[in-house]
Amino acid sequence: MPRKAKEYPEEGEFVVATVKSIHPYGAFLKLDEYPGKEGFMHISEVASTWVKNIRDYVKEGQKIVAKVIRVDPSKGHIDLSLKRVNQQQRKAKLQEYKRAQKAENLLKMAAEKIGKDFETAWKEVWVPLEEEYGEVYAAFEDAAQNGMEVLEDLISREWIEALRPVIEAYVEIPTVTIDAEFEITVPSPNGVEIIKEALIRARDRANEEKEIDVKFSYQGAPRYRIDITAPDYYKAEEVLEDIAEEILRVIKEAGGEATLIRKEKRIKKIKRRGA
Repeated sequence: MPRKAKEYPEEGEFVVATVKSIHPYGAFLKLDEYPGKEGFMHISEVASTWVKNIRDYVKEGQKIVAKVIRVDPSKGHIDLSLKRVNQQQRKAKLQEYKRAQKAENLLKMAAEKIGKDFETAWKEVWVPLEEEYGEVYAAFEDAAQNGMEVLEDLISREWIEALRPVIEAYVEIPTVTIDAEFEITVPSPNGVEIIKEALIRARDRANEEKEIDVKFSYQGAPRYRIDITAPDYYKAEEVLEDIAEEILRVIKEAGGEATLIRKEKRIKKIKRRGA
C-alpha cells in the first residue's frame, strides 16, 4: 500500500482513508497513506445536508477520499471531512493513489532485481523522489520522457540502473492532443495548391521538433482540421499558435483569408518502447 514520505498530512490535503469504526457522533478512519495514523470525521462533516444516521453515508471498511481540515501532531489528532470533497477532487485523488500504487509495484520490481527489500527501496528511492517531484510516478514519467539522468542527483547509480529497464518497459508517458480547424480560402486559379503547400510546410516544420506530432486532414472546403500531440497542453498550444501564424502569413500573402477555430484538448497516454 503506497505511503507518504512525511509523517502527517497537511491541512487542506486530500487523503484516501478506510472507515474503521462508526459512532452516533462521527467516524474514525484509518489513513491509508499514513501508516499508524487515524483521523476523526464528525457527523457534521459527513454531508452538506442534515445527517440523521451516519451509516446512510459511510460503512465500516469503506474507502473514501476525505479532506484534512485540522492537524495537531502534538496530540496526534487529525480531523477529516467528506462533505468538503467534490467529485472532481475525489477523482483526482483516486487517480493519484492509483499512480502511487503503480510506482510502488515498479519499485518493488527494481528492488527484487538487486536483492533489496522494499523498506530499503522506500528510504533510498521513494522518499527522495517524492520530496523532489511530489509523487514518485511523476519522477518515473520524467525519466521515461527525458532520460534516466534526471534522477542522478536524487538516487544512486545502482538504483538508476535497476529502474531503467522497468521504466522503459512499463511507464506510460501522458500526452495531450488538441485539435482545431482552419477555414482557408484563396481566390486564385492555383488556390488549392497554395493552401496545400502552406499546410505541408507548417506541418513539416512542427514535426521536426522532438515528441511533437502534427497532422492535417481535409474536412471539406473550406475547412481543414489539425491535430497536435505534445507532452503537455502548453506545448501543444505553443505549436498551434506557431502553425497558425505561419499559415495566416502565407495565405494572406497569396491574397486569401484564413480563420482558426478552436476545439477542446484530449489527454491520452503512450507507452515507452519495449512495453
